[in-house]
Amino acid sequence: MRVFKFGGASVKDASGIKNVYSVLQTVGYEDVLLVVSAMGKTTNALELVIKNYFDKSTELKSSVQEVKKYHNQILIDLFEDEKNEVFAAVNAQFSDLEYFLAHNKSPNYNFVYDQIVSFGELISTTILSHFMNFMGIQTQWLDVRNFVKTDATYRDAEVDWDLTQANIAKNVKRQILNITQGFLGSDPNNFTTTLGREGSDYTAAIFAYCLNAESVTIWKDVPGVMNADPRYFENASLLNQISYREAIELAFYGATVIHPKTLQPLQKKEIPLFVKSFINPLLKGTSVSKGVDLEPYLPCFIVKRNQLLISLSSIDFSFIMEENISEIFALFHQFKIKVNLIQNSAISFSVCVEDKFDNFNALNAILSKKFKVDYEQNVTLYTIRHFNDTAAKTVEENKIVLLKQVSRETMQVVTKEV
Repeated sequence: MRVFKFGGASVKDASGIKNVYSVLQTVGYEDVLLVVSAMGKTTNALELVIKNYFDKSTELKSSVQEVKKYHNQILIDLFEDEKNEVFAAVNAQFSDLEYFLAHNKSPNYNFVYDQIVSFGELISTTILSHFMNFMGIQTQWLDVRNFVKTDATYRDAEVDWDLTQANIAKNVKRQILNITQGFLGSDPNNFTTTLGREGSDYTAAIFAYCLNAESVTIWKDVPGVMNADPRYFENASLLNQISYREAIELAFYGATVIHPKTLQPLQKKEIPLFVKSFINPLLKGTSVSKGVDLEPYLPCFIVKRNQLLISLSSIDFSFIMEENISEIFALFHQFKIKVNLIQNSAISFSVCVEDKFDNFNALNAILSKKFKVDYEQNVTLYTIRHFNDTAAKTVEENKIVLLKQVSRETMQVVTKEV
C-alpha cells in the first residue's frame, strides 16, 4: 500500500478538495490510504472555540457558528444537491461538538482541547470521503481513533504500538481508497487524544509502519524540500534526496523538513518518504530514504528568528560547574524555555533560547540572585549544515555576530541586525 498525507492547505476549500481528486486520478488510488488534516485554519478556529468555552465568553456560540459556516460553504460549493447525505453527516458531527460543549464536566484544559480540536479532522475527512464517492471513487472512511491507541497524555499522547498494529492489520481493507484523520488517537477509555507537533505526518508513518507500506508521500504546496527557506534566501535549491539520518539532523536544528518522530518508524522498516507538490504531482519531489545524505550536496540553511541570547557568569568569578548547569536547565524546563544553542567557558555560560510563552522576566528574577545575567533580545540564530566559506559569509554579511559555534558538519551563528 501507499500512504498519502494531505495537510490543511491542500483541503482548505472546494477547489482544494477537487484538486485532491485530480492528484489521485493522476497518480492512482488503488491500495492507497489517505491521512488528512483539518481544512485550512480550522484548528485555529477551534482553538478560539476552546478559549471562549473556558472564558465563559458570550462569543462561544458565534465562534462555533463561524466553523460551521466555513464548512457549509465548502459543502455547497462541492455538492449541487443539498439533500446529499454528507450534509446530514457533517451536521451530526457539529451536534456532537455542541453536545460536548454543553455537557462536559472536566476542567482539564488539555483533555477538553483534544475532544474539541479533533472535530476539524473528523469533518474534513467526512467531506473528502463523500466527495470521492460522489465522483465515482469508492472509499472506506476510517475513524482513526479505533486504530491508533495511545496513553492518556492529552495533546502529546504516546502510541501503544502493539494495540495499534493489531487494529490496523485486522481492519484496513486493501484495494480500496481508505481515508482517515491525521493527528488523532484514543486512550484506554476511548477519549480522543492528539499526537502533538506534526501529528498528521506521524499518523501517516504509523499506518505505513503497521501496513508495511511501499512508501509515504506528504503532499505540499512546494516542489519538495529546499536547502533554505525561499523567504529568506535567494536561489534556494530543491534537494532530490535526503537520508533518514540527515533529515533527523536537520529537524534537530529546527528545519521544518520532517519531525524526527515521523522518520523513526519509517527508518526501522526502510520505508521511503516523498515530499511532493499537490500543484504539480508528476514532479519528482524529494525522497527521504536510505542512501546518500544529500543530493545535490549543498549547504542547508535553517533560520530561527526572535531568539533570546542569554549569558550567565558567576558573580564571584568561580567556575560554572555541572551542578550550576543542571540547576539552570531545570529552570529552563520549568519556565518552558527551549534551548537551541549552548556555549560555555570556565566562568560564563551562554544559551540562545526561544521564549515562546514570555516567561523570561520571571526566570531572570531567579537567575539574577545567583548569576550576573546579560541578555540580548530579538536575535536570529542561523544554522548551516555542510557549511562552506560562501555559506558562512551569506549569513554573517551586514550583521553583528554575537556568538559563533563550529563543528565538523555544522556552523551556528547568532546575529543581530546592524
